[in-house]
Amino acid sequence: SVADIAPQIARGIGRHFRALGQATLAEFSLPDGRRADVFAVDDKGGISIIEIKSCLVDFRTDQKWQDYLDWCDRFYFAVSVDFPREVLPPEPGLIVADAYGAEMLRPAPASPLAGARRRALVLRFAAKAAHRLARLEDPEGFEP
Repeated sequence: SVADIAPQIARGIGRHFRALGQATLAEFSLPDGRRADVFAVDDKGGISIIEIKSCLVDFRTDQKWQDYLDWCDRFYFAVSVDFPREVLPPEPGLIVADAYGAEMLRPAPASPLAGARRRALVLRFAAKAAHRLARLEDPEGFEP
């Protein structure tokens, strides 16, 4: 079903970016209230946001993708292998993924963030990752 596709794509994206040496979090909240489907940070603090489109209706009804550009160095769409890719804009990077992995079909152009914004986002990422780990290690004792 379509509801199952996005989590499978997120899993494959996570595997792909971790294989590249990057740390990832799914459903990462940004300071403006938006939530990135997958947020990745490389060893130099480079930030990628990956927006998953599970079907054509998802893409056509959700045109907020440009709002993410202010929060990353690189922006990608991630879709399943049978998604009609010709409808996607040509500027962002493009990744095809399933539950087991992903392939980058088009690299994302770089648009470097300002240093202060990058630092704030990386710190937010670290805190969110630590809270998620604490919840796993001690579910009864976790307080946000």
